Amino acid sequence: MGVSFTDGDDVMSDINITPFVDIILVVLIIFMVTATKIVEQSLLVDLPEAASGEQPESLSLGLTLMEDGRLLLDGADIDTEQLRAALRRAKGTEQEVVCLIAADELVAHGRVVWLMDFIKSEGISHFAINIDPSRAIPPDPASVGRGVGVAPTGTVDP
Repeated sequence: MGVSFTDGDDVMSDINITPFVDIILVVLIIFMVTATKIVEQSLLVDLPEAASGEQPESLSLGLTLMEDGRLLLDGADIDTEQLRAALRRAKGTEQEVVCLIAADELVAHGRVVWLMDFIKSEGISHFAINIDPSRAIPPDPASVGRGVGVAPTGTVDP
């Protein structure tokens, strides 16, 4: 332990930093655990690129496909022609347009692909798909590696 006994008249000039290091390590562990819960997770489809180090200003449009077939733009019901007009207005601004796509888990995959194609047809190539990783459905273990769905390496079968 590093304890020394003297005649009692000497001044103790050593600083014991062990308790300080212990506290800092505990704070660091707490920060690391809570930081992963704070960050909102999403699956990015296409990221905008910038030639300079500055962050370009962007305009985000929230598109939602509902199970009953409705299409929402920033929470409000919208039809296809209104969406086309909104995308063209957004594209006409000086800002980079990013579409955030969310779909109910029961919406057909083809409908999501249709929306992504619709967005691209209006000249907007940057979009992201909102996900909830806690509700992700893993591939069926019985079909993995049997020529159906996803190969064991994680690549899509040709």
